[in-house]
Amino acid sequence: MSPNPRPGLPRDFKLYLLISVIGAVVHFGQGVAVGWSVYEQTGSPMALGLVGVAQFLPILIFFLPAGHVADRFERRRVIVASLVLTAGATLLLALAAGLQLGVGWTYAALVVSGCAQILNRPARDALMPALVPPGQLAPGIALASSLHQVASMAAPAVAGMVLAAFHSALPIHAANCALTLVALAATLAIRQRSRGQPATGGAGRLAEVLAGFTHVWRTRLLLAVMSVDLVAVLFGGAVALLPIYAKDILQVGPAGLGILSTAPAVGAATAGLLIARFGVALDARLFLGAVGGFGLMTIVFGLSTSFPLSLAALALLGGLDSISVVIRQTVIQQATPDALRGRVGAVNRVFISSSNELGALESGLLAALAGPVAAVVGGGLVTLLVAAASPRVFPQLRLLRRSVNT
Repeated sequence: MSPNPRPGLPRDFKLYLLISVIGAVVHFGQGVAVGWSVYEQTGSPMALGLVGVAQFLPILIFFLPAGHVADRFERRRVIVASLVLTAGATLLLALAAGLQLGVGWTYAALVVSGCAQILNRPARDALMPALVPPGQLAPGIALASSLHQVASMAAPAVAGMVLAAFHSALPIHAANCALTLVALAATLAIRQRSRGQPATGGAGRLAEVLAGFTHVWRTRLLLAVMSVDLVAVLFGGAVALLPIYAKDILQVGPAGLGILSTAPAVGAATAGLLIARFGVALDARLFLGAVGGFGLMTIVFGLSTSFPLSLAALALLGGLDSISVVIRQTVIQQATPDALRGRVGAVNRVFISSSNELGALESGLLAALAGPVAAVVGGGLVTLLVAAASPRVFPQLRLLRRSVNT
């Protein structure tokens, strides 16, 4: 199947793509700017770990009600509310950078950003199927994914160059605020309406709120792929320590940090295009092989003192992560009814954020105690162990045997 949709994409879907690209640009640009600023202010690996905590806590607290909101209310309006919060967070980050406020203000802005993220993503994911004809859904997803990867490649590199040129994160946060307002206008221009159909009656309101979690728990294959991916990235995430590697180990400065931050996305985009062209096998061996390869490349990066080798390891790491993510997302889509998409999407989002943001905390804590190299290499070794042990812990993975084209 061709990875590109046919000509004549619906107007609303074009607006959706614009919103998604802006979201990726803001997220990845902000990540580089905040990481560099916090480390410059504090010089502390632990402070970098707290960046992840500040973003994760609101996701952990609000993921159940956010998923219910995405299925209960009109999804376009939910996205509007989330973008208003995002604009407020980027404005606060700009003020903190411009006025050189304490790092606590940055953490406060990240808490607001985390609230916006958990409100936005389940509603946005659930809205997409309503914006394209069924026959264009698969290529539409491929196009959205490709554009997301392009944005995730460009934004860190541009952010690194801006930091090198201005020695301040203020221009990045100000641009992010302006871009968020553009995304807000694009969302308001979407005409299509989408609302889930949560169960009502005897099940009760609490059962409705918990329906996504209940579905994941009862569908053991879903729980398996989400859990393996969570634990692997939780311990194998080296991205949180990239500012330390850029400044102290590889000594490539903020511009080099931008390039390092881009490398995983380059690998992920390349793998994504190959998957879109040739398909991917829903097979446990491929899934666990990708997870194990992710851990191996994490170890290579952790031990490397060569900038080219570090870039290659990060690119391969991103590509292998993309394979496991596609398999996981395909399983989730196939095993979730439309009425539960928002709530299951929220559960998936908290799994992803647990691995990313708590992974940043784990990396920061371990780096503070044992040094960044030990933190990264140790995390990679744990990921290899997770891949090796998963068939026994999750025998449901044996159900992954079919091939699909995405």
